[in-house]
Amino acid sequence: MSDTRNAIDRFFAISARGSTVSREIRGGLATFFTMAYIVVLNPIIIANGTDVQKQVIGDGTTPNVALVAAGTAFVAGLLTILMGVVGRVPFAMAAGLGLNAFVTFNIATVMTWEEAMGLVFLEGVIIAVLVLTGLRTAVFHAIPAQLKTAISVGIGLFIALIGFVDAGFVRRVPAGPPLEMGIKGTLTSWPIFVFMVGLLVTAALVARKVKGAILIGIVGTAVLAIIVEQFTKSGAFSAKNPDGWQLNVPTIPKEIFGFHNPLTLFTEFDPFGAFSRVSVLLAVLFVFTLLITDFFDTMGTIVGVGRQANLVQEDGTLPRTREILLVDSIGAAAGGAGSVSSNTTYIESAAGVGEGARTGLASVVTGLLFLVAIFFAPLVTVVPYEAAAPALVVVGFLMMTAIREIDWNDYEIAIPAFLTIVVMPFTYSISNGIGAGFISYVLIKAVRGKAREIHPLLWGVTVLFVLYFAIGPIRALFGV
Repeated sequence: MSDTRNAIDRFFAISARGSTVSREIRGGLATFFTMAYIVVLNPIIIANGTDVQKQVIGDGTTPNVALVAAGTAFVAGLLTILMGVVGRVPFAMAAGLGLNAFVTFNIATVMTWEEAMGLVFLEGVIIAVLVLTGLRTAVFHAIPAQLKTAISVGIGLFIALIGFVDAGFVRRVPAGPPLEMGIKGTLTSWPIFVFMVGLLVTAALVARKVKGAILIGIVGTAVLAIIVEQFTKSGAFSAKNPDGWQLNVPTIPKEIFGFHNPLTLFTEFDPFGAFSRVSVLLAVLFVFTLLITDFFDTMGTIVGVGRQANLVQEDGTLPRTREILLVDSIGAAAGGAGSVSSNTTYIESAAGVGEGARTGLASVVTGLLFLVAIFFAPLVTVVPYEAAAPALVVVGFLMMTAIREIDWNDYEIAIPAFLTIVVMPFTYSISNGIGAGFISYVLIKAVRGKAREIHPLLWGVTVLFVLYFAIGPIRALFGV
């Protein structure tokens, strides 16, 4: 037994990274519980959407939420385990939010689901080729270290905002300021009360450096939510019930076990059908949008989470960067092949890192839990946003502490860093923040006569981001 334990320790470099097996398991659990919502949320977006023929994924007639949930968990589980074994980092993978919405509401509206998922598959293949040729890794290395730090800080602010919005503590309003606190500026609902208790308790546990603080916060807040719902009957959030729970109503499920075969979804993708359905230019633009978003969302995530895990080296790189990026690329292709949208590395992995996870063993634990979730989907749906959101806010704080590493007296880096940090949460997009940072960095360097200091690859990436931001006018110009 000790030999096996030592072999696992050596393979994942657990002791070498200052961690322990128990800490990795705890981190894997925390990451899973923080991002398990995707098993519920991805089907809500994908399974309820229709394609150009008004068909839905599954049997084509009625939304099959359970099947897509099983597929979401299956693909996420396999890829997260692969990330742990090949990349050997505590990064979990699942269907990318934002990407799934783009596929559902932009791509599938002009082609069939099979063709839309085929484009997602192609995008993954292209990114994999970029990794194998070394281009994606080279771009990663070309980014200035302080700009990578800004990406990490921006992601921290971004996921904190996600936590506040998901919990209903911050809400969009139809008129007046774009955001407000609670409901019409007041914190009157029981779900928000649960969120605030969870946030304060989790923050206190983290401040006291209690082992398992974030996991304890998630589980404890979920239990509190179940108890509160039993007494208050707040119900689900809706336009008529703004005081309700977000995502899930925290009640003990009547059904614990259920199984839907996710392999049936792997027959529903067509890699080249889109090029005969729409113009080649439109198909290429769709693939380019998916690629640029996937490419830089992942880059920002692994830098941010990697820095939080103390895996980023002095030159701003991570160990096994090529392997990490290759698995992430496979995730995009696998998500398309499995008809659950592109899978990408999740910023919620920072929850496990916050628990002390430093190696791929944590990812193996998270991946196994996703596979288990296929059979116990009803249990996964117990946790409402209000119970998971406190962990996101606290982890956002932990990631933002890196802001002290940016030289705010040097405007050449400070302005791009600032734009990177604020554009992410303000536009709800990691890629937008990275693009704003890159473009402003190159522009400021150039106007100050320091164009030679810019890495050639950074010039190329900046041009791509200019095209990315100009996709709307380009489509209008060519009528696509």
